[in-house]
Amino acid sequence: MMDHTHDLARVREATERLLTAVARLDNASLAEPSRLPGWSRGHVLAHLARNADALVNAFEGGPMYASAEARDADIERDAPRPLDVQLADVRRSAARFQEAGDAPADWTRTVELRNGVTESAARVPFRRWAEVELHHVDLGIGYELEDLPAEFTEREIDFLAQRFAGHPEVPGTRLRTGGGATWSTGGEAAGGPVRVEGPAAELLGWLAGRRDGSGLSVAGGGLPALPPL
Repeated sequence: MMDHTHDLARVREATERLLTAVARLDNASLAEPSRLPGWSRGHVLAHLARNADALVNAFEGGPMYASAEARDADIERDAPRPLDVQLADVRRSAARFQEAGDAPADWTRTVELRNGVTESAARVPFRRWAEVELHHVDLGIGYELEDLPAEFTEREIDFLAQRFAGHPEVPGTRLRTGGGATWSTGGEAAGGPVRVEGPAAELLGWLAGRRDGSGLSVAGGGLPALPPL
């Protein structure tokens, strides 16, 4: 069972970590490319701010975004802003998210996320935690997958393994970290599942589309090609 109070606290910590790191940058570095194709660091920060507001919309019973076009337009609008404006916006929007999460509510209710996806309200704080942690890595400013909290890494691997479970384009796959944690994902595999093993950070990077899987060992077939998230 999800502990939304625990996850809200982890979101707050991750956000402060990100804001502290970003505050060391300057305006020119925000315009430089991030690790996400086509996005500058300013795009990543603008997305984080607007995502927080969108999740507040979901908490309040509405859709996250008015439309996909509106989401993209808001990010493009906000991406070129100077550092002080970006920091203030990420901080204020994060505070709005925390306030919405701290309000008395039925955490068993279902909320609507993007693309028609529905989710238990109790799982939304973890979703936000993932946004903050992974996009901190995407900024390319010295925070790497290996620096992520171990709890987050394991839970995000579990989340992504569940997401790809039963997917017709992903063969049956058995995941294992060097520490012995295991997951199953994908669909059916003739002759047994593909076995993918490696450090937790490498497994997460591959599942989340941040690494190519070259740091993993594979047996029983080739490394499965994963559909975009």
